[in-house]
Amino acid sequence: MSAIGRRQFIKGAAVAVTAAAAGGMKTLVTPALAAETTTAPAGRAILRAGDTVALGRTGIQTSRLAIGTGTKVCRQREMGQRGMLKLWRHGLDRGVRWWEVADMYRTHDLVRSTLRQVKRDRVVITTKTMSKDHDTVRADIERFRQEMGTDYIDIVLLHCLTDPEWTKNMRGAMDALSEAKASGHVKAVGCSCHTFGALTAARDEDWVDVQLARINPFAVIMDVKTPAEVPQVVDTLRTMHERGKGICGMKILGEGQIPLDKIDESIRFTLQQRYLDSFVIGFRSIEEFDDLLKRIEAVQAGA
Repeated sequence: MSAIGRRQFIKGAAVAVTAAAAGGMKTLVTPALAAETTTAPAGRAILRAGDTVALGRTGIQTSRLAIGTGTKVCRQREMGQRGMLKLWRHGLDRGVRWWEVADMYRTHDLVRSTLRQVKRDRVVITTKTMSKDHDTVRADIERFRQEMGTDYIDIVLLHCLTDPEWTKNMRGAMDALSEAKASGHVKAVGCSCHTFGALTAARDEDWVDVQLARINPFAVIMDVKTPAEVPQVVDTLRTMHERGKGICGMKILGEGQIPLDKIDESIRFTLQQRYLDSFVIGFRSIEEFDDLLKRIEAVQAGA
C-alpha cells in the first residue's frame, strides 16, 4: 500500500469535507468553531478529538486523541522544539491534551521545553521504556522525570512487547513500575504490544492499567496479518476494556500505509470501536492535525 504524503492528506481531507457539505451537513469551518457548526444525522452525537474521556479505571481524564511523536521513529523530532511546541499548543487550544512520547523516540526534551510554557496539570503525558529488568526500569523512571522536567509521569508503558510469556519473563520490570506507581512518580502502567501473543497475555494480566494496541480495519502494521483476523484483536481489546483497562488505539492510519481513499473508512471504523477510550496519531504539521479533526467530524456527519 502506498504511503500518504502531507499534500495528499490535506487534499484528501478537503475533498471529504466538501463532499459531506454537499450531502446536507452544515459547513465545516475552523476546528475551534466545529463544535457549533457540525451536526450528525438524526441528532446523533458527534465524537470529537478534544472530547474528555475516562481512561479505563485509572482515574485519568484525558482527550480522545493523543498527539504522538514516534511516526517512523523520528519524524516528530525533525520538527524540532519550536515545531512541536506550536503543534502541542495548537492541540491544547482544541482540547487535545495528551502527549505520547518514548525513550526510543528521543522526544523527552521536547516535553521539557514545552512544559516551560504549558502548565503541567493541563496535559497527560505517556512515555515508554524498552528496559526489561527491575533496576534498569527504576533508573529509567528517574531519568525520564529529569529529562521531561516533571515530578510525575501520567502513564509509563513497557514498549513494543513481543514475547507471549512477557508477564513471567518481565516481572522485575513490572514490579519496578508498580513501585513507581505506589510512590506517586507514575499514575498508571501498562504496555504496547507488537504480537498477538503478547496482546493476549496483556488481556489476562491484572497489572495492566493501560493498553496501547495496533488497530485498523485493514490489518496494516498490526498484530495480525489479514483483515479477516482483525475481529480477533477487536474481541481481545473489548474484553480488556470490560475488565477496566484503558485502551488506546495506535496505527489507525497504518503509519501512512493505508491508501488515501481508505483513510475515512479507517477513521469511521476507529470511532465505531467503543472499547477504544482513545487513539494516538503522529502529525508532521498543524495542517495535518487540523485536517484530521475535520475528517473525524465529516465521516460522522456524512454517515
